[in-house]
Amino acid sequence: MSDIVKQKLWEIISRNTSATESEWLQQKGSAAPLELMTAFVAAPRFLAKKIVKVSEDEQWSLDTEIPGFSVNNWSLVRLSRVWLLTQLDSSDKEDYVKNIETLFDTAEMNELVALYSALPLLSYPEHWLFRATDAVRSNMGFVFDAIALHNPYPAKHFSELAWNQLVLKTIFNDKPIHLIEGLENRANEKLALTLSDFAHERWAAGRSVAPQVWRLVGKFMNPALLADMQHLFESENSEDRKAAALACADSTLTNANYLLAKYTDLEKSVKLGELTWAELEHS
Repeated sequence: MSDIVKQKLWEIISRNTSATESEWLQQKGSAAPLELMTAFVAAPRFLAKKIVKVSEDEQWSLDTEIPGFSVNNWSLVRLSRVWLLTQLDSSDKEDYVKNIETLFDTAEMNELVALYSALPLLSYPEHWLFRATDAVRSNMGFVFDAIALHNPYPAKHFSELAWNQLVLKTIFNDKPIHLIEGLENRANEKLALTLSDFAHERWAAGRSVAPQVWRLVGKFMNPALLADMQHLFESENSEDRKAAALACADSTLTNANYLLAKYTDLEKSVKLGELTWAELEHS
């Protein structure tokens, strides 16, 4: 990780801390690993319980260095803990990995959130793959969110199977999938077919499916998925109809284009750019 990222994180921290808090963090950030790790755990005792304010320029700068990485809506403690991790010396891989693994092994929920949030910044990213996929199975909502939402690590390092599990669990938990970094770049046929099966189960139980689910199927349209689109077009829910229109527009399947053409108002809205997936994004 570049020194630029460390500096940008510190600039955000320094704007959101008192002189006493800033001095404490600087002292611990330059301390020996054991003292730094102790500070990681003790941070809530020395830092205000507040959400940091991040300017658009600061967020843009971070995103430029690490695409998809965001600290918006983080607490000061979370951000400071992540910054402390970036201060650990990574030149000796064995010691570096041992120190961070120790934090993982002893962490409570908020500490885990910080650790998973820091994955895009940690050295030896391949080493943390097991920890990252394990977080997908977590029943702690905040821990799952830390790996699944606004985190570029999964898109860059997960296998297709692990990626699909992350997306599916996000959907099962009724969380906003548009907050998954790399969502459309990692779309794949297996996931599209699984989402169709999921939708059929929900419909059979008299339940609905979040319209955003269908943004992942357009590129893989086949006759079975096209039948799903017809079902959506016939829905009383306007967002279902919009999702079907967008998914058909994303498809290169001729019959998908024919189906969309039957719904002239929706087709026109898509072609004019008035209807996009952003309209169906809900937090």
